[in-house]
Amino acid sequence: MRVDNHWLTTARHVVSPNHNARPEGEVSALVLHAISLPPGSFGGEAIERLFTNRLDPGAHPYFATIHALRVSAHVLIRRDGEAVQFVGFDRRAWHAGRSRWWDGQRERRELNDFSIGIELEGDDIHAYRDAQYRCLVRVFTALRAQYPALSVERMTSHAHIAPLRKTDPGPAFDWAYFRRCLEEMVDSASC
Repeated sequence: MRVDNHWLTTARHVVSPNHNARPEGEVSALVLHAISLPPGSFGGEAIERLFTNRLDPGAHPYFATIHALRVSAHVLIRRDGEAVQFVGFDRRAWHAGRSRWWDGQRERRELNDFSIGIELEGDDIHAYRDAQYRCLVRVFTALRAQYPALSVERMTSHAHIAPLRKTDPGPAFDWAYFRRCLEEMVDSASC
């Protein structure tokens, strides 16, 4: 897997209209998220429909509460390890909302301006699948090769940058296992 012209070469591309220019052109952090639509359910087209402003509010009671949101992420990693890219990495996806983060040198706000948002299909309760960790390793490795400011130390969670609003990717995400996979450069999953 590699990045070509700000898009992952082996990801499925579903272009979202929910993006704009990065104010400084900086790509220097990665934010991990979790999403399931409806909550606790996996599979289907609801996430893609949300990120492309086509979510049917009548399809599920929960959808009526979120269908008007204009949100996106750069990449979604499905339960089976498929990577779906919605926004080019040179653009600002709308994933972090009101956010702030101490990057080791200073407090940063508005993380959408300089971060890449990766959604994992999951929630706080259900364990993430090995295929997702392996795909995440491949995506991160490709991103790090293209954007040298990215590092493991510059990877964070939505919960960390918006602690009073968000919990994702939640306690079900095994950070230690992800780091072990990254160290071993696991490359056996297809994504």
